[in-house]
Amino acid sequence: MSDHPLIEQFTAAGQGQVFAHWNLLDPAARDTLLAEAAEIDLAEIARLTRMLLGGAAAQVDLSELSPAPYEKRPEHGGEAAAWARAKAEGEAALRAGRVAAFTVAGGQGTRLGYDGPKGTFPVTPVRGKTLFQVFAEKILAAGRHYGRPLHWFIMTSHQNHAATEAFFKENGFFGLAAERVHFFRQGRMPAVDFDGRILLESPGHIAMSPDGHGGSLRALERSGALDLMAREGIDTLSYFQVDNPLVRCIDPAFIGWHLLRGSEMSSKMVPKAYAGEKVGHFCQQRGKLVVVEYSDLPQAMQEETDAAGGLRYLAGSIAIHVLDREFVRRMACPAGAGEATLPFHRADKKIPTVDAAGQPVKPEKPNGVKFEMFVFDALPFARNPVVIETLRADDFSPVKNAEGVDSPATCRADQQRQFARWLRAHGAEVPVDATGLPACTIEVSPLFGYDEDTFAASWRKLSPPPPIAEGLCLE
Repeated sequence: MSDHPLIEQFTAAGQGQVFAHWNLLDPAARDTLLAEAAEIDLAEIARLTRMLLGGAAAQVDLSELSPAPYEKRPEHGGEAAAWARAKAEGEAALRAGRVAAFTVAGGQGTRLGYDGPKGTFPVTPVRGKTLFQVFAEKILAAGRHYGRPLHWFIMTSHQNHAATEAFFKENGFFGLAAERVHFFRQGRMPAVDFDGRILLESPGHIAMSPDGHGGSLRALERSGALDLMAREGIDTLSYFQVDNPLVRCIDPAFIGWHLLRGSEMSSKMVPKAYAGEKVGHFCQQRGKLVVVEYSDLPQAMQEETDAAGGLRYLAGSIAIHVLDREFVRRMACPAGAGEATLPFHRADKKIPTVDAAGQPVKPEKPNGVKFEMFVFDALPFARNPVVIETLRADDFSPVKNAEGVDSPATCRADQQRQFARWLRAHGAEVPVDATGLPACTIEVSPLFGYDEDTFAASWRKLSPPPPIAEGLCLE
């Protein structure tokens, strides 16, 4: 066994098994193992072992829970003047260069049967533009519209970082300035057994996994992104996930609500489509805004109704947030360094590992724990958090599954419904079925219109407007 200082630290912490097969490794493999070990905060692992592995997984506290208030859309009873003020405030912030986009894009397209970073998956109905291209064009168009190009921060994973960077370079950053597109890797955590001992995936590799979408906050800090924002005068971050091409990633009204309320973290909600829809629930608990996952809220509570017969727990979380830069910095502090610390959760998993002889073991039942953080767990720590309603048809159609619900087919259909709705609202004759799906396949580029307002401005300039036909793409 080497007397390398890192090995000595692991041995002193009771984690010497990580280097049990050191003498069998060649120099390159040893360097790889040391690099993985260097990512691990041994004090953090010891703390999580004490807090989370003392018994069965902790039960979610549902005491004193009630539905969270939210700002209703004007068409659902909200105050139109307040929404107009919010939009004006957000537009002013965009013109001042205070806003950046932030995409969480660490996933692979495995569930879609696709080999590559999920952001490189083709998703639009006519041109087959990728998720990354859709977002890039929305961000580019917003920069042009408000006269200030935006910075875009993209969190990758160790698995897809190189492929993601190469994809952007091959495509000329889709018209964006390369110096305004910033890539950084998500953090990783080691898997441990039920006694807190770090597991090996193979003799020369630790069983490492991403630290959850909540890890995006400390990844922003560790990467230097927050310091870059401060230098550029950016104090507001528009957060969204890579699987939702319908998202209004630059939404002035949402940004404006956040700024006018002095919020440190704001969120969008959609009214749940039905009681058991698999989305988190915005709730209040002892004066704090929280999100309770669908799997943690009992069915009876999910089905509760109010006096009008509607769902009581109606506000569904769709992973769209606006964050204050310095709030992110505060939440990124390590445990004990500040008042607020994003909590880790345990997930019991079947983790491929090796035995004492270094032979592979594929467990048939959970044999260990992965640690992950959720970004919505920051909400209880935020000052003046605000939740606003959004329309599902304008903001939420994720691509998660190869077939069925939330699949490429359902997302393409939802995109076409949006395009048809915009066209029909401005006088175009577009036959649609009872669900609003047009009879012919059409597409609107974000560079033509990334929301209804910018679409309307571009449409008015067309003289004469083009006929609506199969395969039409407005660029």
